[in-house]
Amino acid sequence: MFLRILFFAILGYILVSFDNIQTIVAGIAIFIVGMFFMEEGFKNFAGGTMQNILRNWTNSTPKAIATGFIATTAVQSSSLLSLIIISFLSAGILTLTQSVGVIFGSNIGSTTTAWIVSLLGVKIDIAHYAYMIVVFGVASKFIKGKTAQGVGDALLGIGFVFLGIDLMKDGFESMKEGINLAQYHIDGILGVITYVFVGIIITIVIQSSAATMTLVIVAISSGQIQYIDGVALAIGANIGTTITAVIGAIGSNADGKRLALIHFSFNVVTAIIVVILINPVMSIVDMLAPMIGIGNTDLAMKISLFHTVFNITGVLILSPFIPYFVKILENSFNDPKLKNGQPKYLNMQLIDTPVTAITGIKKESEHLYHNSLEIIIHGLSLHRKDVFSDKAIQQIISESKKPIEIDIDRMYQVTVKSLYGEIIKYSSLAQEKMAVADSKYIYSLKIVNRGMVRAIKDIEKIQENMNTFINHENNYVRHEYNFLREKIIKILRELKQVKESKNFTESLLAIEILKGEMADIDIIANGRLDGMIRAGQVDTKMATSLINDSIYIYNVANRLLEFAETVWADNEILREYNNN
Repeated sequence: MFLRILFFAILGYILVSFDNIQTIVAGIAIFIVGMFFMEEGFKNFAGGTMQNILRNWTNSTPKAIATGFIATTAVQSSSLLSLIIISFLSAGILTLTQSVGVIFGSNIGSTTTAWIVSLLGVKIDIAHYAYMIVVFGVASKFIKGKTAQGVGDALLGIGFVFLGIDLMKDGFESMKEGINLAQYHIDGILGVITYVFVGIIITIVIQSSAATMTLVIVAISSGQIQYIDGVALAIGANIGTTITAVIGAIGSNADGKRLALIHFSFNVVTAIIVVILINPVMSIVDMLAPMIGIGNTDLAMKISLFHTVFNITGVLILSPFIPYFVKILENSFNDPKLKNGQPKYLNMQLIDTPVTAITGIKKESEHLYHNSLEIIIHGLSLHRKDVFSDKAIQQIISESKKPIEIDIDRMYQVTVKSLYGEIIKYSSLAQEKMAVADSKYIYSLKIVNRGMVRAIKDIEKIQENMNTFINHENNYVRHEYNFLREKIIKILRELKQVKESKNFTESLLAIEILKGEMADIDIIANGRLDGMIRAGQVDTKMATSLINDSIYIYNVANRLLEFAETVWADNEILREYNNN
């Protein structure tokens, strides 16, 4: 707290005492606000598209790198991309290898900000266009609908970014009359290392490598710093942004820590290589510059080119070693072993982004399903390894005559109840910031999770009868109870295939077929019970038990199918999100 007060006191003194610095700092602040608005805007109207791209185009390292580059270039927000990558990694949608590839590509994509600033920000009256963009952004905010709101935020972001750049330009231009920062240049490798550390510190303080690069480009174009110092600051900015990510990952899960560490390691190793080879790398930039129309005196463009060459060099050198990095990191930062009743995928840091929140809730629902199955299967005196094996169902039934003594209520309390409560709590909080289509889908997830809880209660009601009659001397009642177990085994096996299927149509068809086959479970509707009663094959107590328990099993089967239909048969969790 004391350090914060001291920081604000010093900042206030500087802003009051030095008008030029005040203008520059105000420009940085407005630039960062603009980046924030841009990120929020792209979350709203481009998040779903980005999710689909990341999921479908990262199955090889080159594809993952290219996808990271394209996505970051498109949305101009590596932090937004990192947020989605971490959520996908935590949810098991992306592997650590795929995620690292995307991060590498994102590093290259983040250099496009420097190109935009050097091409537009320092060469035209950018404020003139910024005002118009801000007006259109505000107008869009008055239009209802998630897409319009997202576009409005993105336009406001772009406008504020341009205004921030213009203010920084004005500040550095005014500074020429009194202070020349170029006089603080230090020759040799010591100067390079010094400015690398200055770049790290600036980026950590302002929490944006894009803002640091903009500051560097504007300062170079104004003649306030020398080109070599700008190069060193750019290297420092790349390291600084990963330190920020490492600090942010401290409270995340093991995968988040691994990704942050590999990102940090990548940028530090690349920086060390480039600092050691600073003269050859700058010679390469000097050679490439005229090939793409950059003049020798256009230092703003040359620093952007250097920034790109720097990051591409790192990717080319280190990408072949991704599998080795991943192998080392997979044995690091292991999460403490969670009890079955604790959530694995409900990350509060990701709850404000619909696409990531939905992913987490969906995966946690599967976790609850897994825990519920353990209770349901044991409650029917069966074993999971048999249910999902290649054994014939009849063989499993004949070998499963011994009742399994399981305290269903205790198991429910330990492995399901608290997990279900966490899903409901997280879902309710997530829905507050979701569009109608997203909120409806979350509601449907709540319903099927409640269905799994009720399925456990249904199994608890029939457990005693099931254990009594599966090995009963009366062949008829024994056959009927074993028939109920057969139906559940068949449904669970079919749903396992639905879960693994990538074909939406086939999944829906399989579920519809299973729904049709459920009619056999109703012992009254199919007429079997009437026949047994008339033939004197079961007594009234057995008949009553069969009526009630067949209804409970029918309900269990129906809840299993509803879960599969909601969670697995529709693999596109944002089916309505993208059309909103």
